[in-house]
Amino acid sequence: MKKNADSLPNAVQHVARKAICGLSTALILLAVHQGAALAAAPAPGVINAIGVENEYADVIAQIGGKYVEVSAIETDPNTDPHTFEVNPKVAAQIASADLIVKNGIGYDAWADKIIAAAPNGKRKVIDAQQLLGLPNTTPNPHLWYDPKTMPAVAKAVAADLSELNPAQAAYFQANVKTFDASLKPWLAAIASFKAHYAKTPVAVTEPVADYMLEVAGTDIATPFSLQAAIMNGTDPSPQDVTKQNGLFTGHKVKVFVYNQQVTDALTQSFLDLAKKNGIPVVGVYETMPSPGFTYQSWMLAEVNALEKAVTDKVSTETLQAAQ
Repeated sequence: MKKNADSLPNAVQHVARKAICGLSTALILLAVHQGAALAAAPAPGVINAIGVENEYADVIAQIGGKYVEVSAIETDPNTDPHTFEVNPKVAAQIASADLIVKNGIGYDAWADKIIAAAPNGKRKVIDAQQLLGLPNTTPNPHLWYDPKTMPAVAKAVAADLSELNPAQAAYFQANVKTFDASLKPWLAAIASFKAHYAKTPVAVTEPVADYMLEVAGTDIATPFSLQAAIMNGTDPSPQDVTKQNGLFTGHKVKVFVYNQQVTDALTQSFLDLAKKNGIPVVGVYETMPSPGFTYQSWMLAEVNALEKAVTDKVSTETLQAAQ
């Protein structure tokens, strides 16, 4: 579904505008006409796939195995994905792909423009928003933290790969079963947290991990209007800032869930205040940390960090993959 920034919910308009403004018609034409020169072709018989965000690329790789060559566009856990800017190489990658998996809800709307400018009747495009039947007004675009998202994506990836390479359909379906089974430790950790620590009050900067926090039964005390303002790059109201500060100074929350990829003077002030008042911090990410993580191990690490914060007041500001 093609979208423009003005049709998106306020909470994600900033995301779309930042990326779309940097995407000129000339750049798209460059990708369409010179894509072969800019993007390397995969080996014969191998499907060229793109996960716009690296967590989606990881799932494609797990389902497609040796029959796909997967690239990710947004990969850096040390940068703000909301300020992503398209360049000719990226446009060429999108234009030449056989399979694309994207998030939707305006989070990666820039990709829609390239896809539309480089039509390919055989190309498969999976949009997580559409897959889950979510409206454009969905206020939180960070769908990969919702336990319902990746099983649906994995199933759709297998179906599309099977159409592109019918001879390996059984292989792709078997990988879906393996993937679904590999999510069980994460789901069990969420269920265990909810069983033992339901209603735990937490503060956040943005709604990055809100889907998972909600399923885990936490009470997100930060006003959503403040979360949306930080995500949208606008100034939150003084009342919301005062309330957020009071969560720390009044020891009204047990954990501060901090987006490591979108930081500024305001979020830093929240971080400093949380630490000053002995509130443990859990760092969350919008792109999968690397190296060493898979989607499953990343999500499980976030839940484990949340539990350590609640039970032992241990901060995990930077996730490290198990060695």
